[in-house]
Amino acid sequence: MKLQVTQENLSKAINTVARVANTRNTLPILSNVLLKTDNNRLSIAATNLDIAITQFVGSKIEETGSITVPARLMQEFVSSLPESVLKIELADNKLHITNDQYKSTINGTSSEEFPVMPAITGGSTWNTDATVFKKALQQIVFAASADDARPVLTGVYFHSSDGSIIAASTDSYRLAEYKLGKTKTSLNFLVPATAAADLLRIIGDSDKEIKITHDDQQVRFEVGDVILVARLIEGNYPDYRKLIPVKFATTVRLSRTDFLNITKVSSLFARESAGSITIKADKASGDISINAIASQLGENTATAKAEVNGGGEVTLNSRYLIDALNAFSSAEVEFCFNGKLEPCILRSQSEQNYMHLIMPLRS
Repeated sequence: MKLQVTQENLSKAINTVARVANTRNTLPILSNVLLKTDNNRLSIAATNLDIAITQFVGSKIEETGSITVPARLMQEFVSSLPESVLKIELADNKLHITNDQYKSTINGTSSEEFPVMPAITGGSTWNTDATVFKKALQQIVFAASADDARPVLTGVYFHSSDGSIIAASTDSYRLAEYKLGKTKTSLNFLVPATAAADLLRIIGDSDKEIKITHDDQQVRFEVGDVILVARLIEGNYPDYRKLIPVKFATTVRLSRTDFLNITKVSSLFARESAGSITIKADKASGDISINAIASQLGENTATAKAEVNGGGEVTLNSRYLIDALNAFSSAEVEFCFNGKLEPCILRSQSEQNYMHLIMPLRS
C-alpha cells in the first residue's frame, strides 16, 4: 500500500470511526482501525462486532493494500500533525507516515484478522431526508433505556403505521415519538440506541439524504462518504400506543422557555426527593406553578403565565421534564394531563411530528 492523503481528511475520518473501536474487548484486533485502498479512495473502518463504521477518503493511490493499526494511537497521532499532505506506505506490516516535518512508523496487524460484518441480503432499501432524520434522532434517542435488563427498551424502534414511518424510544418512564414521513412499505426493526447516537454524530448539516437498508438481522445507513452497519435488537417492542391518551382534562399552552426556566429552578429543590416536582395548572389565575420541597434546604414555588383549559395538578420527575422541553425547538409547547396517575403529554403546534410522554410519580 502506497498513497497520499491530506492530514485534515484522514484525521476527520479516523475521529468518525475510532469511537466504536473497543479497547476493553477480549479480541485485541477490535481496538484497531482498518485502513484499506478502495479504487481511488482510502477506507477507514472500525467495529465492536455490534456496530461497524466505515468512512471513505479521497486519496492519491499508488499501490493498493490494507493493514490494521491501533485506533487510539492513530487518532491522536494524526490529529496532532499540522495540516499537510501525508505520504503513507506499508512495508512488512509497518505503516510509514511522513510529511515535511515528521517521519513515523506504526506497527500494524494483518487485515485478514479484522472481522467483517455480514452482508445484508434480501432486505429492503429506502431513502429519507437527512435533516429530518437527524432532527428525529435528536428528539428521541435520549429517551431510550440504558438498562440491559430489558434489551428491547435500549433501542430506537422504527416501524410503519397508517402509512407513516415512525421512530420511537422509551425507558418505560417516558416515551418519545417522531413521524418521519409517508411510506407504502411495511417497516419493523429495532436499532440499538448506541448506534443511533453514533449516526447522529455522523450526519452533517450539509448531508441531503440517508440511504437505509435492512434485513431481519442488520441495518445499514449510508450518509455521504460514511457507512454505519449495526446488528438489530431481537424481540418485540411494547405496544406503546395504548399508553397515549386521546383526550385531556387539562391542557396548558405556554412559552417553552418559561416552562423550562421554572422547571430548572424547582429542580434545585427537588434533588432530595429524586427530582420530584408538583405542577399545578390554574385556569382562574391563568398560570402554571411548580412546587418542590427539600426538607433540609427549603422549598420553592415558581410560576409562569399560561393559557389554561381545565385545571389540576400532577407530580413528575424534573429531569424527565427538562430533557423533554430541551428536545423541542418551538417557542410554545402544550402540556396535557388527566389527573395524577395518567401519562402526561408534551406537544407543539409547530412541531406536529413530535410527541413526548412522561409517566407521573405517585405524590
